[in-house]
Amino acid sequence: MKFRILAFILFIPCISFAQERGIGIRFGEPLSITYKDFISDYISIEGMIGSAGVNGSSYYQKDFESNPPASNAFYIGHSVKKGISFNARAAYHEDFTDSFGITQGYLLAYGGAGIQLRTTKVNYSYEVNQVSSGNILREDRTNADFGPEAFIGSEYYFSDLPMNVFAEFGLFLELLDRVGHMKAQGGIGVRYLF
Repeated sequence: MKFRILAFILFIPCISFAQERGIGIRFGEPLSITYKDFISDYISIEGMIGSAGVNGSSYYQKDFESNPPASNAFYIGHSVKKGISFNARAAYHEDFTDSFGITQGYLLAYGGAGIQLRTTKVNYSYEVNQVSSGNILREDRTNADFGPEAFIGSEYYFSDLPMNVFAEFGLFLELLDRVGHMKAQGGIGVRYLF
């Protein structure tokens, strides 16, 4: 409880300097609910919570083979369910409205960095002998990935509606659990401004 109160008190200055706050939805990787707030004319902070996508099949097979449940366990297959994704990010913005001759609303381009935590649920099928005995065993694991992300994007603010639309592309680099694994990410979305 003390941590929550302290976090709220430290976050109050960010809220008081806010110019345009927005909450909305981001379609893509990861699919998320997004909250964005400006702490200065050029700098924004953003938090996202959503559903993380899954990695390729070989990713999970390599994970199983590097950490088998028994020394004589042989991988047969797996199934994966999407998990949760949390993002905390900051971005620098530049106004490109005049550069594109926009007369209604305004267009910002941005780039930034943040951290991301992703989870997926994996169910492995395996046998304990190299020769198939028909005795298939199963193991459930939660795969958690954590690391930095970098991204670029643009967002358009409507002049007559309290909303903006955005598109972005980025890269996520795992530091946990597979150091150095990179994943391309991107999305489009819309936010309601208040």
